[in-house]
Amino acid sequence: MNTTAEGPASEPALNASAWSRIDSVLLDLDGTLLDLAFDNHFWRTRVPEAWARARSISPQQAQAELQPRFRAREGTLEWYCVDYWSRELELDIAALKHTHAQHIRWLPGAREFLGRVRALGKRLVLVTNAHPTSLAIKDARITLSPSDAPEYSYDLDYSNTKAIGRQSYALRLTRESFAREIAPARTFGFVHELDYLKSIDRGHGASLENTLAIEGDTVLNRDLMRFPDEFVRHKILDAIGDMALAGAPLIARFHGVKSGHATNNAVLRALFADPLNYETVTLA
Repeated sequence: MNTTAEGPASEPALNASAWSRIDSVLLDLDGTLLDLAFDNHFWRTRVPEAWARARSISPQQAQAELQPRFRAREGTLEWYCVDYWSRELELDIAALKHTHAQHIRWLPGAREFLGRVRALGKRLVLVTNAHPTSLAIKDARITLSPSDAPEYSYDLDYSNTKAIGRQSYALRLTRESFAREIAPARTFGFVHELDYLKSIDRGHGASLENTLAIEGDTVLNRDLMRFPDEFVRHKILDAIGDMALAGAPLIARFHGVKSGHATNNAVLRALFADPLNYETVTLA
């Protein structure tokens, strides 16, 4: 028996007898697990602001012009499509979402609800019409926490391909550990993504000689791999490079989960948005 949950709660809503007849719980994402405040603020405020800047008009005028266009697409697949709105508005909606991703929040009790349902041994299924890009942004996260030396850890999840699967790695960053464990890790990509990039006149530097190419469950050029867990090591390499854009060595503990360049950029913007988030020190 399957059921659709009405929403999270601190306790599973059904009694023990009812739960015994349930195998799977189907859950929506926005408004069920995640607070809709992010999406509402993003589309009602952030998108009009960006559209206004691009056209040198006031945010109020932008809102007045955009709201009828939004309403006309409500209830259609285009309403949820990042690609559609990027084309229609001539804005990079995905990049804009990444910039404000730190405002994504769980609904109160959502994580506790998921934990309790898992403890009952039930299968949890996410059923959403969210665009894959939006889903990836909301699934990715980064934490920066105080540390007496630079530390990096990362959890990678490509469960959709056996070529990668799930990988985790952590290290205390020194010149030696970087050269030995991280710097040799090659970049990687899926063949269909490489083909697409070349079709739009990008990614010409990528080849089977320098990029680990994945097709289905196979690494086509596995002989190039330098580590069994090279993929997660390369994500740490990306993170180290992106954190270097801080303009000074970042002494912190970085932990990334399914994050990428845009998320790394967003966390730096969030860090420096408030001077109370950090301290500048002079090392002897």
